[in-house]
Amino acid sequence: MKKLMFIFVGLAVLFLSVPAFAHFQMLYTPEIALEKGGTVNFKIVWTHPFADEHTMEMTAPKAFYVLSQRGEGKVKKTDLKGKLKPITWTGKANAARAYEATVKVRSMGDHMFCFVPGPYYDKHEEAWMQQITKTIVNVGGIPGNWAEPAGLETEIVPLDKPYALWTGNVFRGVVLSKGKPVPDCDIEVEYINHEVLMNYNAFARSNYVEAPQDAFVTMTIKANANGEFSFGIPRAGWWGFAALGVGPEKEHKGEKFNADAVIWIKAVDMK
Repeated sequence: MKKLMFIFVGLAVLFLSVPAFAHFQMLYTPEIALEKGGTVNFKIVWTHPFADEHTMEMTAPKAFYVLSQRGEGKVKKTDLKGKLKPITWTGKANAARAYEATVKVRSMGDHMFCFVPGPYYDKHEEAWMQQITKTIVNVGGIPGNWAEPAGLETEIVPLDKPYALWTGNVFRGVVLSKGKPVPDCDIEVEYINHEVLMNYNAFARSNYVEAPQDAFVTMTIKANANGEFSFGIPRAGWWGFAALGVGPEKEHKGEKFNADAVIWIKAVDMK
């Protein structure tokens, strides 16, 4: 009996010590502050961007489109779902289905790319998950609709230009669900800790940051009573922000459903 108890306690400790890194829906393109229009290549991967210890199998996407605006002009919506092509993304531990897309942006101003994946069932959490994701690309430095809601079920609206951030700047945003601020919600933050190898559909295995402890892998911040949050950017590169469980729907196929709002930003070093 004592031996069984020791085994049980040992397994419990081992289970509790396994790091629970956050899922992040990536909507990645190498550059989001473009001098002129051209082709924008996206890799759309459901993964853990800091640790890369597991890549999730993506289901069929529900929507992919871009909202484009120059200055005070009219916002144009372009459906891009037909541009999506399935790929196999190879992570450190496994390979899984992901997507890519090649999109041409011709006009100056802001291009707000919005991606709505299909629900994913997480066996460990016994819940369905969905991360509604935005990445904003700017052409020519002319601002447009970067600070406007996209009209998604849930989203993070930036309060600072997500494509014009120096390392050390503060990024601020407000979390919305059905267009209304979500007070006191949790926001997970992760850094893309590996170079994205666009031609190989994989992460590089060198020049990554070693976290001193698991809490530094997925950082958690809280929104205030108005749904607003801020984050000081310590390093150049890509940062993802995921507001957890803020979608209006809480059930899918008779089980728990968590819809998160995700936005990606990029910071650059002053040289």
